[in-house]
Amino acid sequence: MVSLRASRQTLSEAQGHALVALARQTLLAHFNRSLPEDQAAALERQIKDPVLNQLCGTFVTLKKNGRLRGCIGSLEGRQPLVEGVRSNALNAAFHDPRFSPLDSRELDRISVEVSVLTEPHSLDYRDVDDLLAKIRPGVDGVTIRKNFSGATFLPQVWEQLPETEEFLSHLCMKAGLPADTWRDGELAVEIYQVQYFEEMH
Repeated sequence: MVSLRASRQTLSEAQGHALVALARQTLLAHFNRSLPEDQAAALERQIKDPVLNQLCGTFVTLKKNGRLRGCIGSLEGRQPLVEGVRSNALNAAFHDPRFSPLDSRELDRISVEVSVLTEPHSLDYRDVDDLLAKIRPGVDGVTIRKNFSGATFLPQVWEQLPETEEFLSHLCMKAGLPADTWRDGELAVEIYQVQYFEEMH
């Protein structure tokens, strides 16, 4: 089963289910395994859907026992959606520098989540109060940049960090900046929304 939580409805639940299945199939194939034949045949038909081949930013998130096990993605749509899911599934499993590469014994114990992003856009703000007022908790994904440092949090991170000040502080630390950097008014900020689909066991 796949659950859908979306800030903007652009894909159907069936289309989202296909993307999650595609990510799972990609990981299985890496270990010379495959989906059941009927599921693989159905997926082959589904991923030909033109909607799933539009250019979109995507993230693939892997969790084990409810804890993050890898998350890699692209903010901008530089490749078709299905190709982005394939490449980000592999990157999340094997190239997230925060984690060791996934091994075959873990594969059946992880859950897969696919996020499809809207086009990011710059958030203009006058001062700290204006920034806090314009960011929408639970809705906006946020990217910050300063000089050569940058980081992003998907909207799902609001579930762990529901207060905007705390969210921004952790995002600054993720970028390698002091936690209070967002208060100086010099960050370049972009926001985006996602539609995400989650594997349920």
